[in-house]
Amino acid sequence: MKKKRIIVVSAHPDDEILGVGGTLLRHRNIGNEIYWIIVTSMFKGQEYSDEKISSRENEISKVAKCLNVKEIFQLNYPASGLNSENFQSLIQKISEVFQKTKPEIIYCPNRNDSHSDHRIVFDAVTACTKSFRYPFIKEIMMYECISETEFAPAISGNAFMPNCFVDISIVMEEKIQLMKIYASEIGEHPFPRSERNIRALATFRGAIAGVEYAESFQILKSLRIEYL
Repeated sequence: MKKKRIIVVSAHPDDEILGVGGTLLRHRNIGNEIYWIIVTSMFKGQEYSDEKISSRENEISKVAKCLNVKEIFQLNYPASGLNSENFQSLIQKISEVFQKTKPEIIYCPNRNDSHSDHRIVFDAVTACTKSFRYPFIKEIMMYECISETEFAPAISGNAFMPNCFVDISIVMEEKIQLMKIYASEIGEHPFPRSERNIRALATFRGAIAGVEYAESFQILKSLRIEYL
């Protein structure tokens, strides 16, 4: 089987594990190349301590190693600081990464998440997926992110509507361990990013798909050339 090139785009570190962690583990296990775009970073000017910034970089390194990420692209925009003023530069940076890595599959945040960073990242990613400029892209998938997707207004036409499911049953425990690397991002139930809630969502999505645990996606594009 031909190995594929995968890119996961995170507005913030931990998005990738919450939304795509199990799927990325399955990509890793079959030898696909994984690339990781992290759009925002912590800075002292945002009142983050040197210790917190160093801790986050260590967490990113550990997660990347566990996923066997081939390359990380940190775009270094301030967390919660994405806006119309830096939107064009964000498109340019994402485009440069796509042209360098030529991914076949892209995982990006849901377009209507409650966090504005997620929405802006989605818009920037999709601006870089036109087939006549990026012919190598075969699949584009939106992922759901606990604490952001479910808190967005469930207005008709805007709600996350999964139509693709990945069985993550064999890697569920490893996904939980990966999320625990981001220790400061996990809390106790009913905090949304709790181990109990992560398992509950995977159980719910698994029940829809007919498996023990699953992650769900909304397909934006899928070109199945191998079926022709």
